[in-house]
Amino acid sequence: MTDSRTTAPAHVAIIGGGPAGLMAAEVLALAGVRIDLYDAMPSVGRKFLLAGVGGMNITHSEAYSDFVSRYAERSGEIGALLQGFDADALREWIHGLGITTFVGTSGRVFPTDMKAAPLLRAWLKRLRDAGVVIHTRHRWLGWNDEGALRIGYPQGELAIRPDATILALGGGSWARLGSDGAWLPWLTERGVDIAPLQAANSGFEVAAWSDLLKQKFAGAPLKNIALSLPGQALRLGEFVLTEGGVEGSLVYAWSAQIRETINRDGQATLLLDLLPNKAVDKIAAALSKPRGSRSMAKHLHGQLGLDGVKASLLRELTGPEVFADPQKLAAAIKALPIVLVRARPLDEAISTAGGVRFEAMDEGLMLKQVPGVFCAGEMLDWEAPTGGYLLTACFASGKRAGLAVLEWLGRD
Repeated sequence: MTDSRTTAPAHVAIIGGGPAGLMAAEVLALAGVRIDLYDAMPSVGRKFLLAGVGGMNITHSEAYSDFVSRYAERSGEIGALLQGFDADALREWIHGLGITTFVGTSGRVFPTDMKAAPLLRAWLKRLRDAGVVIHTRHRWLGWNDEGALRIGYPQGELAIRPDATILALGGGSWARLGSDGAWLPWLTERGVDIAPLQAANSGFEVAAWSDLLKQKFAGAPLKNIALSLPGQALRLGEFVLTEGGVEGSLVYAWSAQIRETINRDGQATLLLDLLPNKAVDKIAAALSKPRGSRSMAKHLHGQLGLDGVKASLLRELTGPEVFADPQKLAAAIKALPIVLVRARPLDEAISTAGGVRFEAMDEGLMLKQVPGVFCAGEMLDWEAPTGGYLLTACFASGKRAGLAVLEWLGRD
């Protein structure tokens, strides 16, 4: 008997028009598979475009071993995906779209014009030329009682039975751009093992800032500083003071550890080094110099250059007894404790932790409980810091899912 999966033309439905879904569509369409891609939003790639607003950081140029380590406990699984489509391959693919790239001073890779829109336009043209049919304002609604995919659209509902399905639905952050986690119950009821969705690369809240600090410094950046968790090495960078806590690139770099510490202990303490380039004994010596009639604020500014948001945060998080002792004040300047009590809401996070566990899928990202259904992108259970790592893994997982579907269909 002939396997029906090998008969032409094969038809694959892809749910989700982000980088993972679009990459899977390209792999399949170029192999001659008929592709219908469905996205709930009025246009595809919305979160991709938002990520490029401040400069499209597409990937990172660091050594492969360092790159893979950014995926922490999922470095093995993501590393396996990157073997088929790593950062170098991604850059080569972008160049094939006619978009040039460059490496910034931080090692991050950007399109030369720093924009996401030209890349997406060129990509969508390639996909449409390859025959991919994109259906916007079409939302996946799970399966009906007969096992067909339910697709809701403004005029009603479709029931389709593709030869294979790829779900690339994103996580639970930025619901207004389409990543709303609405897929969770439909996979859960099918017995798929899913880790709870949590905020990743997010800001965090303190119990409360004083009204004075909020009024004067909410939104103020702290630059040329370093952060650590107790017992961890310092990381240099910057972050922003918010009305309720902290956010920004240096906070995001610690977000996974902060989140898990809060989950375990109810709070996490960040240690802020306000003067990472100055030793504590040098700071203490400078503070011990006579200040005469000058205020402590002027003394801090004159001796150490501490003023503005840094000086105000120092006062916020210490007491008069610390300011009265140069040794204690120097120690506080080098390790100012910021106690964080909760992450900002998931919908505000840059990305999502949790999702479909790799243990619930085979090596081709097909769900063990739902044969013929593959998953890709941020809806999988992994996380990474900002810096191009998120996008690279999404592209790589879409590539792997597309190739695995070809194998499932019995195609080269």
